[in-house]
Amino acid sequence: MVADVKALWQTRYRQEPPVALPDNAVLRALMSHHSVRNYLPDPLPEGALEMGIAAASSAATSSNLQTWSVVAVEGAETRAKLAELSGGQKHIAVAPVFLVWVVDLSRLERIAQARGLTAEALDYEEAFLMSTLDTGIAAQNAVVAYESMGLGTVYIGGLRNHPEEVAALLGLPPRSVAVVGMCVGLPDPAHQNGFKPRLGQDAVVHRERYDAHDADAVAAYDKRANDYQQEQGLPSRLWSVTASDRVETKQGLGGRHVMRSVLNRLGFALK
Repeated sequence: MVADVKALWQTRYRQEPPVALPDNAVLRALMSHHSVRNYLPDPLPEGALEMGIAAASSAATSSNLQTWSVVAVEGAETRAKLAELSGGQKHIAVAPVFLVWVVDLSRLERIAQARGLTAEALDYEEAFLMSTLDTGIAAQNAVVAYESMGLGTVYIGGLRNHPEEVAALLGLPPRSVAVVGMCVGLPDPAHQNGFKPRLGQDAVVHRERYDAHDADAVAAYDKRANDYQQEQGLPSRLWSVTASDRVETKQGLGGRHVMRSVLNRLGFALK
């Protein structure tokens, strides 16, 4: 039986909701999200891949420019190579489908060139920022769609570890770059994690003006997140320590501190 939204709130925040909550199937689906890294070998149900992409295409898009593409990778050899390029994440090789979400300004450039235009606006950082946002919005729509079909997903940021190699492997044209990957498949019920708690709304919601006095909220979350770690049999750790260690130096970016120069080589001027 699917939990009601109050129970899901308590799972997500490990707190009682402060107000009465609306409850419907969409809200319950969204609140039930968790990353899936263990998959059954079964293929996706017929039409599931296409329906997820249709949901992505139904997302908002800035000025209707539709500046994203997706490469659906089902071949075992290519998935294994992408797993290697993403830092050895074996679930990429296990999941039956790996979606590579691409910031794609190349299509607009081709359309402009066909009309004898220069497409100067694509050289600017705003174009890249806009298309990155649109790609993320589209991908999240796909996640919700796949989860509504009983499938599991997990985003793979490690796909940006070697963006030029990924571009070459997938034949991406200039002015396009893979920004995130997504495993999709049937979850293996024998190997699933719990629902990781998130920062409370006392840390992330600001009323009228930003309030930087969030130390108490972060400390309270540290305890809840550490409780989850222990329940999962994982080493004890404080989220604030892990997160601040990650951003202390550029080494926390896992080699991606050179991304601007890589993007330049891939055809993004970023003026």
